[in-house]
Amino acid sequence: MGKRRYTTVSIPTPLYEKVKGMIEGTGFSSVSEFVAYLLREVVALKEKSGNKAPQLTPEEEEELKERLRALGYL
Repeated sequence: MGKRRYTTVSIPTPLYEKVKGMIEGTGFSSVSEFVAYLLREVVALKEKSGNKAPQLTPEEEEELKERLRALGYL
C-alpha cells in the first residue's frame, strides 16, 4: 500500500475545541480523524444524490442558519 498524503485545513479554534470535547470517549482518536470521517460522509451523500444540492424545507434551512450562527459563521 502506498504512502498516504495529507493536507491541512484550518477551522476556528472554538470549533476545534467543541469538536475535541465532543469526540472524547468515542472511537475517534483526533479531531482530524473525525473531520475526515464527516467529509467522507458528506462526499458520499453528494455522490449518491448525483451531485445535486439537497432541497431543504424552510424549517430545515432556518435550523441550519441557526447552527451556523452558533458556530460563528453567520
